Amino acid sequence: MSYFLRRQGWVFGLFVLFVALFIVTRLIQPAYGSGDFGSLVRAVLPYAFAVAAQTVVVIAGGIDLSVAAMMALTSVTAASMMAGASEEYALFVVPFVLAIGLVLGAVNGMLIVVTRVPDIVVTLATLFVLQGAALLVLDAPGGAGAEWLKALISGTVPVPGLPDGIDAWLPKALLLLIVCVCIIWIPLRRSRLGLSIYAIGSSELAAFRSGVPVARTRIIAYALSGLFAAFGGLALTMSTGIGAPIPGPYLLASVAAVVLGGVALGGGKGGLLGPIVAVFVLRLVRTDLTLLAIDPNVTAIIEGAIMVAVVMFGAFITMRGRQS
Repeated sequence: MSYFLRRQGWVFGLFVLFVALFIVTRLIQPAYGSGDFGSLVRAVLPYAFAVAAQTVVVIAGGIDLSVAAMMALTSVTAASMMAGASEEYALFVVPFVLAIGLVLGAVNGMLIVVTRVPDIVVTLATLFVLQGAALLVLDAPGGAGAEWLKALISGTVPVPGLPDGIDAWLPKALLLLIVCVCIIWIPLRRSRLGLSIYAIGSSELAAFRSGVPVARTRIIAYALSGLFAAFGGLALTMSTGIGAPIPGPYLLASVAAVVLGGVALGGGKGGLLGPIVAVFVLRLVRTDLTLLAIDPNVTAIIEGAIMVAVVMFGAFITMRGRQS
């Protein structure tokens, strides 16, 4: 237990913070129950995939400003392709959209490697390109999502043997998030590629001298970011039933959750569990502000201030680490 706390103390602290916020939520709204928790998880799902996309790149020592725009493009692509199509056709659409995200992420990585332009500049440029492409696909929210796809995040997971009422707190959206993240992240984290991603984030020069293929590893990291962003775009279509061409507030939220989750902005340190728990914490804060009937404009200001403060704190910690 002491070993776990030493290795995952920050994540454990985030879990404790989430539980404390949940208790506060119940105090504010005693009727807050399993159905409300399911709604929270469905709202968190696109944010969680955006955070996963950002985490992989940040660990590799970079940053991706195009995550939200890529989510918008994949969302409208999926929604426009599934509109009026059969339910079976969505079985083709899903892997096609995921492949789009993978390729677009790889293009980001190749542009950074080949041109040697800073990643913040390259991904800012692709942000505008992807925004325009999303508006070309759908100039307004529209399209549709397959019913079986939307059903994947609706309702709860029945678990035989659990006491009555417990399985009501196991929404399908949470299970989908866990499965998708674990299928990609756990094998990656334990593979040579995963070690290479951490190595180039810690010190690109040291990684190169150790025989790590820096360019290829960076391209793969951005490709994985694009894949997670495509999952986020599909999650948007699944939760709303339509495609949204205008990127949501996923970029700043993803960076804030990455920092709050214990990932160093300089790269080479952190994991995926902490940032995802941090997303739940940030969204629950928003829920509490809404339940307190605070003006939505004030809520947006408070939420934005929290995100900015978290990012600034992460940048400060990174600078201190480099100086030491």
